[in-house]
Amino acid sequence: MEREEVRRYVNEYCHLRDVQTAAYELYARRHGLTAKELFVLDIVWFAPDGCLQSDICERLSATKQTVSAIIKKFWKQGYISLTESETDRRNKIVRFTEAGMEYAGKIIPPAADAEIDAMAKLDGNDIAELVRTTTMFSDWMAKKFQEIKNDGSSGEK
Repeated sequence: MEREEVRRYVNEYCHLRDVQTAAYELYARRHGLTAKELFVLDIVWFAPDGCLQSDICERLSATKQTVSAIIKKFWKQGYISLTESETDRRNKIVRFTEAGMEYAGKIIPPAADAEIDAMAKLDGNDIAELVRTTTMFSDWMAKKFQEIKNDGSSGEK
């Protein structure tokens, strides 16, 4: 396929990604949150035994400072509790408090249902293909961005 044709597909894909991102951003704003804060709530919600702060960083591809600031905000609001990990005392286990469960319970389940309902509109084969090709594209994107040198060149077209 010619580079110009691929460029058109990249632009189309980026537009679709932006539509998805905007949906999360708008939903988060309706609840006085940023999308990253929404995603942290989502990760903790679906980890009933709690999750490590480092796992949240990895899942969101976010810095420790970013995730720490979000967790600190929710901790100050009484929504999150932090306990030391038995295996790594520097790493904290993040869990909802009772107030946090009530708070996030009004936000996360409707969002998760919306995601499921949207994907359920696709045929099972289309869902599998979407996940398969998005995984391949995401892996290639990460690889290609890592190959970019500090001067902006990649050494490959």
